[in-house]
Amino acid sequence: MNALIYSLVQLLHTVMTVYIWIVIISALLSFVRPDPNNPIVQILYRLTEPVYAVLRRKMPFLIQGGLDLTPLVIILGLQFLDTFMMRALLG
Repeated sequence: MNALIYSLVQLLHTVMTVYIWIVIISALLSFVRPDPNNPIVQILYRLTEPVYAVLRRKMPFLIQGGLDLTPLVIILGLQFLDTFMMRALLG
């Protein structure tokens, strides 16, 4: 049972880390305005925009003067969840 919990926690940790990198790449790409028809850009958009939309709806103050802080909130939230999960479940 202990090995199963450890494996699940490690899998969730990996998924969160990959998603954090997806958010970082998506945020960096927003500065250069890539071709929206590019398949990689479309994948990044499909993976991040639903989460962005929920946060923007619930916290409209995240967009200040043309600066969107939504990716930063997502990254900090995932880091918090990851650390909390690792400490709580693995001790």
